[in-house]
Amino acid sequence: MSLFGSIFGGNAAEPSSNINWIALTDLKDLESMIQESFEHPVVVFKHSTRCSISRMALRQFETDWNLDGKITPYFLDLLEYRPISNAIAERLGVVHQSPQVIVIKAGQAVYDASHEGIGVEALQDFVSLDSKHSS
Repeated sequence: MSLFGSIFGGNAAEPSSNINWIALTDLKDLESMIQESFEHPVVVFKHSTRCSISRMALRQFETDWNLDGKITPYFLDLLEYRPISNAIAERLGVVHQSPQVIVIKAGQAVYDASHEGIGVEALQDFVSLDSKHSS
């Protein structure tokens, strides 16, 4: 694969990485994710497979990921499943962005970031704070 192909190419809906992503592919998955958030925090990464900024943010997020067992990661392909993104915006009151991460706890969006603001470090801070409050 060429340099540009490796940076911008590929149309895989789900990333292959060290993150054990759970794909959001229908509205039932969204409801299950929200219900799970009452047990522990979940994060959804909203990704556009046609956007180079989204691809770079995703790769950096995957590279930095070290939260296995602390927060459940969900993945949403925005181009394939735009109605789910719309439902997230409506249900959680978070304005749609791409790329975007949203942390959900107890059925509520408690953190979101987009574009260059996406980073695992902020999630680590959130998970640490969450652990202190639940102790």
